[in-house]
Amino acid sequence: MPTAPRAGWDVPTILVAAAMLVLIAIAHLILRWWIRRQTAEPSGATGTAWPAESRMRRWLTRGLNEMLPPLAMLIWIHGISSTVGLLLGRISSQPLADQACAALRWGYGVSVVLGIFWLLMRLGRILESFLISLAARAETTWDDVVLPLAGKAIRWTLPLLALILSAPALSVSPALAEVMGNATSLLLIGVVAFVLFQVVEAASAVALKPHRLDVSDNLRARAIQTQVIVLKKVVVTGLGVFTLASMLMVFDSVRQFGASILASAGIAGMVVGFAAQRSIATLLAGLQVALTQPIRMDDVIIVDGEWGRVEDITLTYVVMRIWDQRALIVPITHFIERPFQNWTRATAEIIGTVFLHVDYTVPIEPLRRELTRILTASRHWDGRVNALQVTDANEQTLELRALASAANASEAWDLRCEVREQLVAFVQHHYPDSLPRLRASFGMQASEVAA
Repeated sequence: MPTAPRAGWDVPTILVAAAMLVLIAIAHLILRWWIRRQTAEPSGATGTAWPAESRMRRWLTRGLNEMLPPLAMLIWIHGISSTVGLLLGRISSQPLADQACAALRWGYGVSVVLGIFWLLMRLGRILESFLISLAARAETTWDDVVLPLAGKAIRWTLPLLALILSAPALSVSPALAEVMGNATSLLLIGVVAFVLFQVVEAASAVALKPHRLDVSDNLRARAIQTQVIVLKKVVVTGLGVFTLASMLMVFDSVRQFGASILASAGIAGMVVGFAAQRSIATLLAGLQVALTQPIRMDDVIIVDGEWGRVEDITLTYVVMRIWDQRALIVPITHFIERPFQNWTRATAEIIGTVFLHVDYTVPIEPLRRELTRILTASRHWDGRVNALQVTDANEQTLELRALASAANASEAWDLRCEVREQLVAFVQHHYPDSLPRLRASFGMQASEVAA
Protein backbone atom coordinates (compact mmCIF):
# COMPACT_ATOMS: atom_id res chain seq x y z
CA MET A 1 0.00 0.00 0.00
CA PRO A 2 1.53 3.36 -0.95
CA THR A 3 2.33 5.87 1.71
CA ALA A 4 0.32 9.06 2.16
CA PRO A 5 2.92 11.48 0.71
CA ARG A 6 3.52 9.24 -2.33
CA ALA A 7 -0.22 8.98 -2.96
CA GLY A 8 -0.76 12.64 -2.39
CA TRP A 9 -2.48 12.12 0.93
CA ASP A 10 -1.39 15.22 2.81
CA VAL A 11 -2.36 16.07 6.36
CA PRO A 12 -5.42 18.21 5.45
CA THR A 13 -6.81 15.39 3.28
CA ILE A 14 -6.38 12.87 6.06
CA LEU A 15 -7.98 15.28 8.56
CA VAL A 16 -10.95 15.86 6.26
CA ALA A 17 -11.40 12.11 5.78
CA ALA A 18 -11.20 11.58 9.54
CA ALA A 19 -13.69 14.42 10.09
CA MET A 20 -16.10 12.81 7.62
CA LEU A 21 -15.94 9.51 9.48
CA VAL A 22 -16.52 11.35 12.76
CA LEU A 23 -19.56 13.10 11.25
CA ILE A 24 -20.92 9.75 10.07
CA ALA A 25 -20.51 8.32 13.57
CA ILE A 26 -22.26 11.39 15.01
CA ALA A 27 -25.11 10.97 12.49
CA HIS A 28 -25.43 7.33 13.56
CA LEU A 29 -25.60 8.35 17.21
CA ILE A 30 -28.16 11.07 16.46
CA LEU A 31 -30.33 8.57 14.58
CA ARG A 32 -30.12 6.10 17.46
CA TRP A 33 -30.93 8.85 20.00
CA TRP A 34 -33.89 10.10 17.96
CA ILE A 35 -35.37 6.59 17.62
CA ARG A 36 -34.89 5.93 21.34
CA ARG A 37 -36.58 9.24 22.08
CA GLN A 38 -39.52 8.51 19.79
CA THR A 39 -40.02 5.04 21.22
CA ALA A 40 -39.68 6.02 24.87
CA GLU A 41 -42.83 6.07 27.02
CA PRO A 42 -43.97 9.62 27.84
CA SER A 43 -43.44 10.55 31.46
CA GLY A 44 -46.57 10.13 33.55
CA ALA A 45 -48.44 8.38 30.73
CA THR A 46 -48.37 4.90 32.22
CA GLY A 47 -51.88 3.54 32.65
CA THR A 48 -53.52 6.63 31.13
CA ALA A 49 -53.32 5.82 27.41
CA TRP A 50 -56.16 4.13 25.61
CA PRO A 51 -55.57 0.47 24.64
CA ALA A 52 -55.58 1.30 20.91
CA GLU A 53 -53.08 4.13 21.40
CA SER A 54 -50.88 1.92 23.54
CA ARG A 55 -50.90 -0.82 20.90
CA MET A 56 -50.00 1.63 18.13
CA ARG A 57 -47.11 3.00 20.21
CA ARG A 58 -45.80 -0.53 20.78
CA TRP A 59 -45.92 -1.26 17.06
CA LEU A 60 -44.27 2.07 16.27
CA THR A 61 -41.51 1.28 18.74
CA ARG A 62 -40.97 -2.15 17.27
CA GLY A 63 -40.97 -0.79 13.73
CA LEU A 64 -38.43 1.95 14.45
CA ASN A 65 -36.16 -0.49 16.31
CA GLU A 66 -36.32 -2.89 13.35
CA MET A 67 -35.48 -0.08 10.91
CA LEU A 68 -32.49 1.23 12.91
CA PRO A 69 -29.81 -1.33 11.78
CA PRO A 70 -30.45 -1.00 8.00
CA LEU A 71 -30.72 2.80 8.26
CA ALA A 72 -27.42 2.91 10.14
CA MET A 73 -25.91 0.64 7.49
CA LEU A 74 -27.03 3.01 4.71
CA ILE A 75 -25.53 5.99 6.59
CA TRP A 76 -22.19 4.23 7.00
CA ILE A 77 -22.23 3.06 3.35
CA HIS A 78 -22.68 6.65 2.16
CA GLY A 79 -20.09 8.04 4.59
CA ILE A 80 -17.43 5.41 3.89
CA SER A 81 -17.99 5.72 0.13
CA SER A 82 -17.56 9.52 0.30
CA THR A 83 -14.43 9.18 2.45
CA VAL A 84 -12.83 6.55 0.23
CA GLY A 85 -13.74 8.60 -2.85
CA LEU A 86 -11.96 11.61 -1.35
CA LEU A 87 -8.85 9.56 -0.70
CA LEU A 88 -8.89 7.92 -4.12
CA GLY A 89 -9.03 11.35 -5.72
CA ARG A 90 -5.58 12.05 -4.28
CA ILE A 91 -3.88 9.04 -5.88
CA SER A 92 -1.19 10.18 -8.26
CA SER A 93 -1.60 7.22 -10.68
CA GLN A 94 -4.54 8.12 -12.92
CA PRO A 95 -5.23 4.59 -14.31
CA LEU A 96 -5.18 3.11 -10.85
CA ALA A 97 -7.44 5.89 -9.58
CA ASP A 98 -9.93 5.31 -12.38
CA GLN A 99 -10.09 1.59 -11.73
CA ALA A 100 -10.43 2.12 -8.00
CA CYS A 101 -13.20 4.71 -8.49
CA ALA A 102 -15.09 2.36 -10.83
CA ALA A 103 -14.83 -0.43 -8.26
CA LEU A 104 -15.95 2.01 -5.56
CA ARG A 105 -19.02 3.06 -7.55
CA TRP A 106 -19.91 -0.58 -8.16
CA GLY A 107 -19.47 -1.48 -4.51
CA TYR A 108 -21.45 1.58 -3.44
CA GLY A 109 -24.37 0.71 -5.73
CA VAL A 110 -24.45 -2.92 -4.67
CA SER A 111 -24.23 -1.96 -0.99
CA VAL A 112 -27.09 0.53 -1.34
CA VAL A 113 -29.27 -2.06 -3.06
CA LEU A 114 -28.53 -4.61 -0.34
CA GLY A 115 -29.18 -2.01 2.36
CA ILE A 116 -32.56 -1.07 0.88
CA PHE A 117 -33.36 -4.76 0.46
CA TRP A 118 -32.57 -5.38 4.14
CA LEU A 119 -34.61 -2.35 5.22
CA LEU A 120 -37.72 -3.31 3.24
CA MET A 121 -37.41 -6.95 4.32
CA ARG A 122 -37.50 -5.98 8.00
CA LEU A 123 -40.29 -3.48 7.32
CA GLY A 124 -42.32 -6.14 5.52
CA ARG A 125 -41.86 -8.53 8.43
CA ILE A 126 -43.19 -5.89 10.83
CA LEU A 127 -46.18 -5.18 8.60
CA GLU A 128 -46.95 -8.89 8.39
CA SER A 129 -46.87 -9.26 12.18
CA PHE A 130 -49.08 -6.17 12.54
CA LEU A 131 -51.70 -7.52 10.12
CA ILE A 132 -51.71 -10.91 11.87
CA SER A 133 -52.29 -9.27 15.25
CA LEU A 134 -55.00 -7.06 13.74
CA ALA A 135 -56.77 -10.12 12.36
CA ALA A 136 -56.59 -11.84 15.75
CA ARG A 137 -58.26 -8.86 17.47
CA ALA A 138 -61.06 -8.43 14.91
CA GLU A 139 -64.40 -10.17 15.46
CA THR A 140 -65.05 -11.00 11.81
CA THR A 141 -63.88 -14.23 10.20
CA TRP A 142 -62.81 -13.17 6.71
CA ASP A 143 -59.91 -11.07 8.00
CA ASP A 144 -58.42 -14.11 9.75
CA VAL A 145 -57.56 -15.37 6.27
CA VAL A 146 -57.16 -12.22 4.16
CA LEU A 147 -54.92 -10.16 6.46
CA PRO A 148 -52.27 -12.87 7.11
CA LEU A 149 -52.07 -13.63 3.40
CA ALA A 150 -51.81 -9.91 2.62
CA GLY A 151 -49.00 -9.62 5.17
CA LYS A 152 -47.19 -12.54 3.58
CA ALA A 153 -47.51 -10.93 0.15
CA ILE A 154 -46.16 -7.62 1.51
CA ARG A 155 -43.25 -9.35 3.26
CA TRP A 156 -42.08 -10.96 0.02
CA THR A 157 -43.03 -8.19 -2.39
CA LEU A 158 -41.31 -5.21 -0.76
CA PRO A 159 -37.72 -6.64 -0.89
CA LEU A 160 -38.23 -7.79 -4.47
CA LEU A 161 -39.45 -4.34 -5.45
CA ALA A 162 -36.26 -2.91 -3.94
CA LEU A 163 -34.17 -5.12 -6.22
CA ILE A 164 -36.35 -4.37 -9.25
CA LEU A 165 -36.26 -0.59 -8.80
CA SER A 166 -32.63 -0.28 -7.68
CA ALA A 167 -30.89 -2.68 -10.06
CA PRO A 168 -31.07 -0.40 -13.17
CA ALA A 169 -29.25 2.36 -11.26
CA LEU A 170 -26.06 0.29 -11.01
CA SER A 171 -23.19 1.32 -13.28
CA VAL A 172 -22.36 -1.84 -15.21
CA SER A 173 -21.22 -2.87 -18.67
CA PRO A 174 -23.79 -3.21 -21.48
CA ALA A 175 -23.63 -7.01 -21.40
CA LEU A 176 -24.15 -7.12 -17.64
CA ALA A 177 -26.87 -4.46 -17.94
CA GLU A 178 -28.74 -6.74 -20.35
CA VAL A 179 -28.44 -9.64 -17.92
CA MET A 180 -29.64 -7.47 -15.05
CA GLY A 181 -32.51 -6.17 -17.20
CA ASN A 182 -33.64 -9.73 -17.93
CA ALA A 183 -33.31 -10.62 -14.27
CA THR A 184 -35.35 -7.55 -13.33
CA SER A 185 -38.08 -8.52 -15.81
CA LEU A 186 -38.15 -12.05 -14.41
CA LEU A 187 -38.43 -10.67 -10.87
CA LEU A 188 -41.26 -8.35 -11.91
CA ILE A 189 -43.20 -11.19 -13.54
CA GLY A 190 -42.55 -13.34 -10.48
CA VAL A 191 -43.81 -10.61 -8.13
CA VAL A 192 -47.01 -10.15 -10.14
CA ALA A 193 -47.58 -13.91 -10.28
CA PHE A 194 -46.89 -14.21 -6.54
CA VAL A 195 -49.46 -11.51 -5.75
CA LEU A 196 -52.04 -13.18 -8.03
CA PHE A 197 -51.41 -16.54 -6.38
CA GLN A 198 -51.93 -14.93 -2.98
CA VAL A 199 -55.20 -13.39 -4.20
CA VAL A 200 -56.42 -16.80 -5.37
CA GLU A 201 -55.34 -18.39 -2.09
CA ALA A 202 -57.12 -15.70 -0.07
CA ALA A 203 -60.31 -15.98 -2.11
CA SER A 204 -60.43 -19.77 -1.77
CA ALA A 205 -59.66 -19.62 1.95
CA VAL A 206 -62.43 -17.05 2.54
CA ALA A 207 -64.88 -19.20 0.59
CA LEU A 208 -63.94 -22.40 2.46
CA LYS A 209 -63.67 -21.02 5.99
CA PRO A 210 -67.43 -21.09 6.83
CA HIS A 211 -67.80 -24.62 5.42
CA ARG A 212 -65.93 -27.08 7.62
CA LEU A 213 -65.73 -30.80 7.00
CA ASP A 214 -65.33 -31.83 10.66
CA VAL A 215 -69.07 -31.52 11.39
CA SER A 216 -71.78 -34.16 11.33
CA ASP A 217 -73.88 -32.63 8.54
CA ASN A 218 -71.21 -31.67 6.01
CA LEU A 219 -73.05 -32.31 2.74
CA ARG A 220 -73.12 -28.66 1.69
CA ALA A 221 -69.57 -28.19 2.95
CA ARG A 222 -68.35 -31.10 0.81
CA ALA A 223 -70.09 -29.68 -2.25
CA ILE A 224 -68.59 -26.23 -1.78
CA GLN A 225 -65.17 -27.62 -0.94
CA THR A 226 -65.18 -29.65 -4.15
CA GLN A 227 -66.22 -26.68 -6.29
CA VAL A 228 -63.74 -24.25 -4.73
CA ILE A 229 -60.79 -26.66 -4.79
CA VAL A 230 -61.37 -27.59 -8.44
CA LEU A 231 -61.75 -23.96 -9.50
CA LYS A 232 -58.65 -23.02 -7.49
CA LYS A 233 -56.59 -25.70 -9.23
CA VAL A 234 -57.81 -24.57 -12.64
CA VAL A 235 -56.96 -20.92 -11.92
CA VAL A 236 -53.55 -21.76 -10.41
CA THR A 237 -52.68 -23.95 -13.38
CA GLY A 238 -53.66 -21.20 -15.79
CA LEU A 239 -51.63 -18.62 -13.89
CA GLY A 240 -48.66 -20.96 -13.83
CA VAL A 241 -48.79 -21.54 -17.59
CA PHE A 242 -49.03 -17.82 -18.39
CA THR A 243 -46.29 -16.99 -15.89
CA LEU A 244 -43.94 -19.54 -17.44
CA ALA A 245 -44.74 -18.32 -20.95
CA SER A 246 -44.19 -14.68 -19.94
CA MET A 247 -40.84 -15.50 -18.37
CA LEU A 248 -39.71 -17.38 -21.47
CA MET A 249 -40.66 -14.46 -23.69
CA VAL A 250 -38.15 -12.26 -21.84
CA PHE A 251 -35.26 -14.03 -23.58
CA ASP A 252 -34.87 -13.62 -27.32
CA SER A 253 -33.59 -17.16 -27.84
CA VAL A 254 -36.69 -18.82 -26.31
CA ARG A 255 -39.25 -16.10 -27.01
CA GLN A 256 -40.80 -18.15 -29.80
CA PHE A 257 -41.21 -21.06 -27.40
CA GLY A 258 -43.07 -18.84 -24.91
CA ALA A 259 -45.32 -17.51 -27.65
CA SER A 260 -46.01 -21.11 -28.70
CA ILE A 261 -47.16 -21.91 -25.17
CA LEU A 262 -49.62 -19.02 -25.21
CA ALA A 263 -50.84 -20.01 -28.68
CA SER A 264 -51.20 -23.61 -27.52
CA ALA A 265 -53.31 -22.39 -24.61
CA GLY A 266 -55.59 -20.57 -27.08
CA ILE A 267 -55.86 -23.63 -29.33
CA ALA A 268 -56.55 -25.81 -26.29
CA GLY A 269 -59.33 -23.41 -25.35
CA MET A 270 -60.90 -23.80 -28.80
CA VAL A 271 -60.63 -27.59 -28.60
CA VAL A 272 -62.25 -27.59 -25.17
CA GLY A 273 -65.01 -25.36 -26.55
CA PHE A 274 -65.80 -27.81 -29.37
CA ALA A 275 -65.66 -30.76 -26.96
CA ALA A 276 -67.94 -28.99 -24.49
CA GLN A 277 -70.87 -28.57 -26.90
CA ARG A 278 -72.97 -31.07 -24.94
CA SER A 279 -72.10 -29.33 -21.69
CA ILE A 280 -73.15 -26.01 -23.20
CA ALA A 281 -76.42 -27.59 -24.32
CA THR A 282 -76.92 -28.82 -20.76
CA LEU A 283 -76.36 -25.31 -19.42
CA LEU A 284 -78.89 -23.92 -21.89
CA ALA A 285 -81.37 -26.59 -20.80
CA GLY A 286 -80.82 -25.50 -17.22
CA LEU A 287 -81.59 -21.91 -18.17
CA GLN A 288 -84.71 -23.06 -20.01
CA VAL A 289 -85.92 -24.97 -16.95
CA ALA A 290 -85.22 -21.92 -14.78
CA LEU A 291 -87.26 -19.68 -17.11
CA THR A 292 -90.20 -21.96 -18.02
CA GLN A 293 -90.25 -23.80 -14.67
CA PRO A 294 -91.67 -27.22 -15.55
CA ILE A 295 -90.39 -28.15 -12.10
CA ARG A 296 -89.80 -26.05 -9.01
CA MET A 297 -88.20 -26.56 -5.65
CA ASP A 298 -90.17 -28.99 -3.44
CA ASP A 299 -92.33 -30.19 -6.35
CA VAL A 300 -93.58 -33.78 -6.12
CA ILE A 301 -92.54 -35.54 -9.32
CA ILE A 302 -92.27 -39.08 -10.67
CA VAL A 303 -89.27 -39.87 -12.88
CA ASP A 304 -88.76 -43.39 -14.24
CA GLY A 305 -91.15 -44.78 -11.67
CA GLU A 306 -89.47 -43.07 -8.70
CA TRP A 307 -91.61 -40.81 -6.50
CA GLY A 308 -89.90 -37.94 -4.72
CA ARG A 309 -89.59 -34.23 -4.08
CA VAL A 310 -87.30 -31.77 -5.85
CA GLU A 311 -84.55 -30.94 -3.36
CA ASP A 312 -82.12 -28.98 -5.53
CA ILE A 313 -82.02 -27.57 -9.06
CA THR A 314 -78.75 -26.66 -10.74
CA LEU A 315 -77.85 -25.73 -14.30
CA THR A 316 -76.79 -29.31 -15.06
CA TYR A 317 -78.82 -31.66 -12.86
CA VAL A 318 -81.77 -32.00 -10.47
CA VAL A 319 -81.63 -33.72 -7.08
CA MET A 320 -84.77 -35.69 -6.12
CA ARG A 321 -85.26 -36.82 -2.55
CA ILE A 322 -87.01 -40.21 -2.79
CA TRP A 323 -89.60 -41.16 -0.16
CA ASP A 324 -87.16 -43.66 1.42
CA GLN A 325 -84.52 -40.86 1.79
CA ARG A 326 -82.49 -41.88 -1.24
CA ALA A 327 -81.22 -39.14 -3.55
CA LEU A 328 -81.87 -39.49 -7.29
CA ILE A 329 -79.64 -37.34 -9.52
CA VAL A 330 -81.38 -36.61 -12.83
CA PRO A 331 -79.74 -34.69 -15.72
CA ILE A 332 -81.48 -31.39 -16.35
CA THR A 333 -82.00 -32.34 -20.00
CA HIS A 334 -84.35 -35.14 -18.88
CA PHE A 335 -87.02 -32.57 -18.02
CA ILE A 336 -86.74 -30.99 -21.47
CA GLU A 337 -86.50 -34.09 -23.65
CA ARG A 338 -88.53 -36.78 -21.84
CA PRO A 339 -91.95 -36.90 -20.14
CA PHE A 340 -92.35 -36.99 -16.36
CA GLN A 341 -95.11 -36.54 -13.82
CA ASN A 342 -95.44 -33.36 -11.76
CA TRP A 343 -98.05 -33.74 -9.07
CA THR A 344 -97.75 -30.18 -7.82
CA ARG A 345 -97.45 -28.23 -11.09
CA ALA A 346 -100.57 -26.10 -10.56
CA THR A 347 -101.69 -27.13 -7.08
CA ALA A 348 -100.69 -29.59 -4.40
CA GLU A 349 -104.23 -31.04 -4.19
CA ILE A 350 -104.48 -34.56 -5.55
CA ILE A 351 -106.94 -37.45 -5.85
CA GLY A 352 -105.90 -40.83 -4.52
CA THR A 353 -107.16 -44.19 -5.77
CA VAL A 354 -107.67 -47.52 -4.01
CA PHE A 355 -108.49 -50.72 -5.91
CA LEU A 356 -110.26 -53.74 -4.38
CA HIS A 357 -110.99 -57.12 -5.98
CA VAL A 358 -114.10 -58.82 -4.53
CA ASP A 359 -116.57 -61.55 -5.43
CA TYR A 360 -119.70 -60.89 -7.51
CA THR A 361 -121.87 -61.45 -4.43
CA VAL A 362 -120.65 -58.37 -2.50
CA PRO A 363 -123.24 -55.54 -2.17
CA ILE A 364 -121.90 -52.18 -3.43
CA GLU A 365 -124.02 -49.69 -1.44
CA PRO A 366 -122.81 -50.79 2.02
CA LEU A 367 -119.26 -50.37 0.76
CA ARG A 368 -120.08 -46.82 -0.46
CA ARG A 369 -121.52 -45.93 2.94
CA GLU A 370 -118.47 -47.42 4.68
CA LEU A 371 -116.15 -45.39 2.42
CA THR A 372 -118.03 -42.22 3.33
CA ARG A 373 -117.74 -43.07 7.04
CA ILE A 374 -114.01 -43.77 6.69
CA LEU A 375 -113.36 -40.50 4.86
CA THR A 376 -115.46 -38.45 7.24
CA ALA A 377 -113.53 -39.80 10.22
CA SER A 378 -110.11 -39.39 8.57
CA ARG A 379 -107.95 -36.32 9.20
CA HIS A 380 -106.27 -36.78 5.81
CA TRP A 381 -109.42 -36.20 3.68
CA ASP A 382 -110.00 -32.65 2.43
CA GLY A 383 -113.72 -33.17 1.66
CA ARG A 384 -113.61 -32.66 -2.11
CA VAL A 385 -113.88 -36.10 -3.73
CA ASN A 386 -115.60 -39.26 -2.41
CA ALA A 387 -116.57 -42.01 -4.86
CA LEU A 388 -116.72 -45.80 -5.15
CA GLN A 389 -117.18 -47.31 -8.62
CA VAL A 390 -117.03 -50.69 -10.29
CA THR A 391 -114.33 -50.25 -12.91
CA ASP A 392 -113.96 -53.83 -14.18
CA ALA A 393 -115.66 -57.21 -14.05
CA ASN A 394 -113.87 -60.34 -15.23
CA GLU A 395 -114.65 -64.06 -14.95
CA GLN A 396 -113.35 -64.20 -11.39
CA THR A 397 -113.76 -60.87 -9.48
CA LEU A 398 -115.14 -57.39 -9.54
CA GLU A 399 -112.70 -54.47 -9.53
CA LEU A 400 -113.78 -51.62 -7.27
CA ARG A 401 -112.06 -48.21 -7.38
CA ALA A 402 -112.38 -45.84 -4.43
CA LEU A 403 -111.53 -42.17 -5.07
CA ALA A 404 -110.59 -39.80 -2.26
CA SER A 405 -108.98 -36.35 -2.40
CA ALA A 406 -106.27 -34.93 -0.16
CA ALA A 407 -104.43 -31.64 0.25
CA ASN A 408 -101.10 -32.99 -1.00
CA ALA A 409 -99.34 -36.15 -2.10
CA SER A 410 -98.15 -37.13 1.37
CA GLU A 411 -101.67 -36.82 2.81
CA ALA A 412 -103.05 -38.73 -0.19
CA TRP A 413 -100.66 -41.61 0.43
CA ASP A 414 -101.66 -41.94 4.08
CA LEU A 415 -105.35 -41.63 3.13
CA ARG A 416 -105.08 -44.38 0.51
CA CYS A 417 -103.46 -46.75 3.00
CA GLU A 418 -106.14 -45.96 5.58
CA VAL A 419 -109.03 -46.50 3.14
CA ARG A 420 -107.54 -49.74 1.81
CA GLU A 421 -107.02 -51.22 5.28
CA GLN A 422 -110.50 -50.34 6.58
CA LEU A 423 -112.41 -51.41 3.44
CA VAL A 424 -110.67 -54.80 3.46
CA ALA A 425 -111.44 -55.15 7.18
CA PHE A 426 -115.11 -54.24 6.50
CA VAL A 427 -115.45 -56.90 3.79
CA GLN A 428 -113.70 -59.50 5.95
CA HIS A 429 -116.02 -58.82 8.90
CA HIS A 430 -119.39 -58.33 7.18
CA TYR A 431 -119.08 -60.22 3.88
CA PRO A 432 -116.40 -62.89 4.28
CA ASP A 433 -118.00 -65.02 1.55
CA SER A 434 -117.51 -62.16 -0.91
CA LEU A 435 -113.74 -62.26 -0.74
CA PRO A 436 -111.97 -63.42 -3.92
CA ARG A 437 -112.15 -67.23 -4.22
CA LEU A 438 -109.23 -67.59 -6.58
CA ARG A 439 -106.93 -69.06 -3.92
CA ALA A 440 -109.63 -71.46 -2.68
CA SER A 441 -110.29 -72.80 -6.13
CA PHE A 442 -106.57 -73.23 -6.70
CA GLY A 443 -106.36 -75.09 -3.41
CA MET A 444 -109.24 -77.39 -4.32
CA GLN A 445 -107.74 -78.15 -7.69
CA ALA A 446 -104.46 -79.01 -6.06
CA SER A 447 -106.18 -81.34 -3.57
CA GLU A 448 -108.05 -83.07 -6.34
CA VAL A 449 -104.82 -83.55 -8.24
CA ALA A 450 -103.18 -84.97 -5.12
CA ALA A 451 -106.11 -87.41 -4.63
